[in-house]
Amino acid sequence: MDDAKLMKGDKLVLRGLKFHGFHGVKPEEKKLGQKFVVDVDAWMDLHKAGISDCLSDTISYSEIYRIVKEVVEGTSRDLLECVAQQIATITFTKFSQISAVRVEVKKPHVAVQGQIDYLGVEIFRSRPADAK
Repeated sequence: MDDAKLMKGDKLVLRGLKFHGFHGVKPEEKKLGQKFVVDVDAWMDLHKAGISDCLSDTISYSEIYRIVKEVVEGTSRDLLECVAQQIATITFTKFSQISAVRVEVKKPHVAVQGQIDYLGVEIFRSRPADAK
């Protein structure tokens, strides 16, 4: 399945997840930490859940939330790319139903010259078709 088709399919959507973490390359980021905001899209077939109205036919948002929380509040990483990749990898490992995931990790309080809403990274990972 190509990425364009996945981007139009069913997905679970988590927006604006906020946590305090200690990621970054600067010593003060490792010592003091800062706020991180994470958005996640997880593509999977939601048709059965839409008909059955049963949680067992989908994935609870709180399960994905817990993954993000554990990664962001967990082991310090230098790069946001690594934080995002960890979230994607654990999500795929825990939930075989998910065919693709988009993870955006944002730092709203970055010491840069000028005004910003945030700086961050966004990754898109899809499971190989033969890996299901």
